[in-house]
Order: sequence, then C-alpha cells, then structure tokens
Amino acid sequence: MADPRGFLKYSREDNPKRPVEERRTDWHELYADVTDPVVEAETRNQAARCMDCGIPFCHSGTAGCPLGNLIPEWNDLVRRDEWGRASDRLHATNNFPEFTGALCPAPCQEACVLSITSQPGSVTIKRVEWSIAEVAWRDGHVAPQPATEPSGKRVAVVGSGPAGLAAAQQLTRAGHDVTVYERDDRPGGLMRYGIPEFKFEKWELDRRLEQMRAEGTRFVVNCEVGGPDGLPVERLRAEHDAVVLAVGALESRDDRTLEGRDLEGIHLAMEYLVPANRECEGDGPSPINARGKNVVIIGGGDTGADCYGTATRQGAIGVHQLDQYPPPPMSRDTTSSPWPTWPYQFRTPPALEEGGQRLFATAVKRFVGDERGHVRAVELSTVEVRRNDEGQREVIPTSEEVHTVPADLVLFSIGFTGPDQMALIPGLEIERTPKGTIGCGSDWQTDAPGVFVCGDAHRGASLIVWAIAEGRSAAAAVDGFLAGDGRTDLPSPVHPGALPLSA
Repeated sequence: MADPRGFLKYSREDNPKRPVEERRTDWHELYADVTDPVVEAETRNQAARCMDCGIPFCHSGTAGCPLGNLIPEWNDLVRRDEWGRASDRLHATNNFPEFTGALCPAPCQEACVLSITSQPGSVTIKRVEWSIAEVAWRDGHVAPQPATEPSGKRVAVVGSGPAGLAAAQQLTRAGHDVTVYERDDRPGGLMRYGIPEFKFEKWELDRRLEQMRAEGTRFVVNCEVGGPDGLPVERLRAEHDAVVLAVGALESRDDRTLEGRDLEGIHLAMEYLVPANRECEGDGPSPINARGKNVVIIGGGDTGADCYGTATRQGAIGVHQLDQYPPPPMSRDTTSSPWPTWPYQFRTPPALEEGGQRLFATAVKRFVGDERGHVRAVELSTVEVRRNDEGQREVIPTSEEVHTVPADLVLFSIGFTGPDQMALIPGLEIERTPKGTIGCGSDWQTDAPGVFVCGDAHRGASLIVWAIAEGRSAAAAVDGFLAGDGRTDLPSPVHPGALPLSA
C-alpha cells in the first residue's frame, strides 16, 4: 500500500526548469532532464506523497483525468522504484503519456485531495507521469504491439493530432488496417507545427510515430482529403469500411473591426507559430520573425504564451501580452471554483518568466501604422468584460485614457472556433453544430453513416488529454461498428457529451 504519511515527509516540488538565462537562448525543452539520476530520485519522493486516498478524484473523468489514468497505482510503483510496472499501468490507459506529461495542464493535480488546501499542495502527478514515460523509453519498456490477427477491415483516420493518433493506434492494435491521412508534410498536427520546440521537442513525437509504423499504421502526408489535389471523398468512402475525422479546430478567431487591422505586421498566431516550428524542423527561415522587434500578443491563453516564448527566443527587444480580463485571484476561490473543479487562479506560464510584460484588463483601441502601411504602435484602453441583457459578452472601456506601446509585430491569439473551412466536411454532407464543430451521436458516429469524429473537431479547442480520451473512445465505437454487433474489447473512457467540471 502507499505511504499514508508521505505527503508529510516530503514537500511539494515541481519538475525543475533550466535557468532562464540559458533556456531563453535555445529551443530545447525548458525543463530539466527527468531521467537525470538526481531528478529521478526526487521524483520518487514526489510519488511517495500520494496516499492512495479512498476516493481518488485525480482519475475522475469529470474533475480529474478523462483517461481514467490509474494514478495512485503508478505513483506507488514509482515510490517502490518499479518503473517498468509503473509504465505498464500508465500505458494501460494512455497511449502517449509523454505527450500529456509535457503538455497537459494536469486537471488531475487540481482534483488531488491534497489540493483542497494550499498546503501541503497536490501530488505532482504531471511530473511523475512524464518521468515514467521517459524512463520507459530509456529502459526499453516501450515496444511495438502489433495485432495478433488481422480483421480484414480498413479504416481511414483523417488528421494526425493526438486524437487521430490515439484512434489509429487503438484500431491498429485491434487488427484493423489503418491509414492516417495528413494534409501537412509531416504527421503530428498541432503537436508538430503548433506547439513550440521548447515545450515539446519533435524527436519525442517521431519516436512514437515509429512505434505506430512498426505496429502497422500507415501515414499518408501532403494529402488533403476532399481538396482539389488530394484524395476525393468518394474514394475515401469506397476504399475504407469506416472513417474517423480527427481534423482539429484550427479556425482562428480574429477581429477585423479594429481600426488598422489590415496593416502589415499583424498576424494570426498560427501564421506565426507554424513557420517558426518549420524552421526548427530545418525547413529554412520563417518569413515572420520577431528578432529586433517590439511584439504585442493579443490574448492571454496558452497559445499566446507559445507566441511569447517563441518571440523571446527569436530575439524580440520587447514583448507585451494583453488580456481583457482582470488578474485572477492568487489562490483558489472556493465560491466560484470549489475543489475538485479546475480553479480560476493566477498562473505564470514558464515563457512569461523570461521577460516582457503582461497587461490585464487591457484591450486594443486601434493599430497605428507608418507611411509604408506597417504597424508601428498599438493604442490600448483599460476595459471591463460584462454580460449584456441577452447574455452576450461585451468589452467596455473603463477610462478615456489611451496608453500607447510600440509594436512592429502583432499576433492575434484569441482562440479557435472549430474545424477550418475544408472541403471534406460538406463533401461528406455533414452539418456543423451551432458552435461550428462536428456533432455525433452516442456512438461517436456523425450524420454520415460509418463516419466518426473525435477530438477538437467534435468538442472544440480543448486539452490534449481530452483529445486522446476521445480518440480512444471513438476507436472503441469504430471497432464495435466493424464487428457488426457493437462488441469491442477496446476501452472507452469518455462519452461524447462528457464535460469537465470546469466547463
């Protein structure tokens, strides 16, 4: 059993980061090597803080982990230095724990019983998970798991982000002939070209893709299904017994009503991040570079922080990030976000520790250009976000005073609305939901028979852990559909209508 007094013996310690002055000058992951012997030993102490409580909210799908990760079990195995067994328990519920260990914000930690109070603080579940995954790769515990018997059924997975990869791996291991179609030149989706290298180095993605290829999954890149030069929808349906749509939610929000929005030097976040990641892949210099520029990032979320860290590493001389909302409280507000829900509280992403300035309750009044039509400054107003009588969100200036900051590069990072305007969806005669996503029934099947959906394409922009959970669940539905009687041995961790308690 777990050590019931472990959380009293050891204080909470997150995974150590590399020094700011070192990491802001390169593209390597900002955290220290989790397999370093000193770091690994401390991770065992952190795992010992898990007391295997009677009701482990950490792996509850509505409050903690939607994958149902067996967190107390692998915490105790790490405490006992049984890393191989810990890897087995972790991979039983999560196809890609190194993805979630690096990129998930860890709702499981906020649902930990030890997070009810600020002290002693939750178990560092994210740290332990990432360490298990990396030690497993180092020690050879991760190996291909090909199917023992082919089913004779062919499945197409459109999109190679975490949802598509999870669905593909599950279906391949169930014996189906799976092909993943990706419109970019390399598989990985936003993990490849949206997530910066300093948050997730792409060799970690490539080694998992090699495992999938060894299991039998095929990848076809530079192929936009339904596009004029890609695979026709009719051929997709004819050549496969089932189709899984995992196309993400890449339609970016914008605000074309702002004065000066059409000036040069103003871009959507993905127009900036994608070529920056391609440069790290060795594809040549990005056409949008922050070196020697003043950068203004509009939007206070994770994508904005990704732009922030990228601009810093490119050599920006100044960075401002704007957030329309006031700063959150420094600790959990038990009235608005009681445990075990995800708390609305102040957080500082690692990228924002590296310099620059974050401005709260601030919005753009207008963009100012120079004689060449290029942005040179942004006029800002202090604002308050309210709901009108119809419940619609309104941004109201709270002062007539205008503050001006220099800007040579402006990046919009204000969220995503759903799948972008690809030809595939109308080609399948699928109607979008009112919020722009792709709907499905309780069996993950869309309006088109034999066509399933999962991940951000279905739920809107969300967490990587929800994408993997939906990919696994959709795979179980597809497996039952192909069996003809709905029976499957594949796990289905979430229902299509499942929402986290923080939603």
